[in-house]
Parts: sequence; C-alpha cells; structure tokens
Amino acid sequence: MKNKIIKIALIGKTNAGKSTLINKIVGEKISIQNKKINTTLDLIVGVKNIKHIQMIFYDTPGSNFLKTFNSNSKTLKINLWQAIDDSDVILYLIDSKTIKLKFLFDQLNKLEEVNKKKIIVFNKIDLVSSKNILPFVNKIDSKYNIEAFFSISGKKNKGIDNLLKFLNKFSYNSKWIYKEDELTNKGDEFIISELLRETILTYLHKEIPYNIDIKTTEYKFLKNNNIKIKQKILINENRYKKIIVGKKGIMIKKIREECQQKISDVFKKRTHLYLEVINA
Repeated sequence: MKNKIIKIALIGKTNAGKSTLINKIVGEKISIQNKKINTTLDLIVGVKNIKHIQMIFYDTPGSNFLKTFNSNSKTLKINLWQAIDDSDVILYLIDSKTIKLKFLFDQLNKLEEVNKKKIIVFNKIDLVSSKNILPFVNKIDSKYNIEAFFSISGKKNKGIDNLLKFLNKFSYNSKWIYKEDELTNKGDEFIISELLRETILTYLHKEIPYNIDIKTTEYKFLKNNNIKIKQKILINENRYKKIIVGKKGIMIKKIREECQQKISDVFKKRTHLYLEVINA
C-alpha cells in the first residue's frame, strides 16, 4: 500500500486548546500550554502516523492575528499564514465555553480568502451542554462552506479518534516528509527551552512577558544515562530578575524543580537542571 500524507493547519483563538490537542494527538508534549496570550511563538509541527498515512499538524499562534497587524505581531502573523498556506485542510478550533459569534465570523470571513477545506471543531465539550453548541453550528453552516463539524475534549481525549479518521479521508499519495519515529520538527533543546518558558509563565504569567528568551548552554547525557542541562533565562529589564528569582530564591527553586520534573517525564530520564537569570 502506498504511503499517504495530509497536512493540517490547527487554527483558533488564543486558549482554544490547540497545544493541548496537538500534544494529545502526537502522544508527547511538543507544544507548551499556558493561559497567557500566544505562548506558541514558533510554527511547531506535530506528526501522527496511522498505518500508511502521515498526518502533519501545524500548531499556530492564536488566530487573533489573522486581521490585526502591528510590529509586535509580525512574526506571529507570518507563522500563522505560513501554516495556512502549507496545509491541505484548516482545522478551526473553538473554545465551547466562550463562543463569540462576531469574532468567529470575522475569522471565518478572512479564511474564506484561501481555497482550503475547513473543519470546525468545538473543543472543551466536557464543560458545556451539547444543546448549547447546536445553534452555533446552524448559524455557521448557513453562512460558510464547512466540510464538517466535530465536538471534542482535548483534555479528556474525547472525540479525537473520530476527528482523525475523518481527516484521513483527505490524505493523498506521497512520500512521507518525516521519518517514522519523528514526532515534531523541533529538536530536544527547543522542547526543553519551551518547557522552561511554560513553567515560568505558569507561575508568573501576569508579571513576565510571554516572549521571554531561554538559552540552553549545556545539554548532555551522563554516564548513568541521566541528563544534565544548563539554561540561561535572558531578561531585558532588571526588575524581572527579582521577580523570577523571588524572595530568598524561592520562586526560581519552584520553577527549576517543576521544569526538571517535566523534562524527566518527557524524555523518560532523570534530569539535573541548572538555571541562571541574566541580562540579555
């Protein structure tokens, strides 16, 4: 049987659950999850192989940037449209708890400009009644050409298998782009840096900007197969150092311990993490 591929752009408003969904599909944590706006800065690819079909998902920044434009959002917007251009299918994810029809229609109007198949996915369906979703389905369906509607819970892993089966219908004969054991386009050091950034934002999302820089200065396997990692947290204002370190170093200790555990969980190896906060 010939190999097939399908490329899917995962689009949606900030906090719709895109990163949670792609992590569930891939089976590993490749994209960070945080309530702070646009924590996904890079164009992250997630790869899911089902038999002879390779599914390539593009995790994107929040689609709030589909229409707006300013210097701060330039890279985010470029990454978003790159994913749309490269994809075969657009998967538009909606937070079922906070549906705003005007915003949604503005987004879909913009997506009408590209000739791509579109699927609407209502996420977090475990938190709302399905009868509350139906009126929105009817309004969207009457106005736009949508291939299908799905209701899922990325967090609870509900409805995802049915969604993947439907997406496979759009696959086509092609050589696989990624190797069979590759889950993402990002290397280990990128994932490690993202896990640290996620941990910092978890504790300090109100105090620290989302585009905080992380530099990995050492990443090596020890003789006992443990991992030793040294990372620098780069700040552009001195006041951030005091916030990140915390009183008597309590905050940086919490961040280090939690991130160290996350890395151990992802790579299935005991990790020794060393952090330093410095001026960029």
